[in-house]
Amino acid sequence: MDSIEQCRFDGQLYAIIVRASFRQPGITFFSPPELSQQLAFMSHPEGKSIAPHRHNKVTREVHFTQEVLLIQKGKLQVDFYTEAERYLESRVLGPGDIILLCSGAHGFHVLEPLEMFEIKQGPYAGENDKTRFDEVAASEIQIKGPVS
Repeated sequence: MDSIEQCRFDGQLYAIIVRASFRQPGITFFSPPELSQQLAFMSHPEGKSIAPHRHNKVTREVHFTQEVLLIQKGKLQVDFYTEAERYLESRVLGPGDIILLCSGAHGFHVLEPLEMFEIKQGPYAGENDKTRFDEVAASEIQIKGPVS
């Protein structure tokens, strides 16, 4: 589907992008069950009921932070890097697009005034939570896929 993209490099899943145009009835899970962050789309008709429920205490082991970005307004360029900090390629996200960043490294450039939500495991560990490194030169940027 053009509205769903799995960004893979050397066989490893770095991100899942779901474009704002995605529509499908029912529940669609995009993330494989082994990820610590799950991403799904739900579309139900009027009158559908979802039984009241609570979530049980379940111990989960999380090794790396995975994050979801939901673009509300503007455009965001996402640059993908390997764990060894080598630039791979980029994607552009627009309003209504959502991305699950699940491995590798990444950087961002705001292309238009931006409003977005970020959802990830917490609590934030401050500077211990990430390793910063130099970004790729603008002349080396390679944007793949549709530009929202």
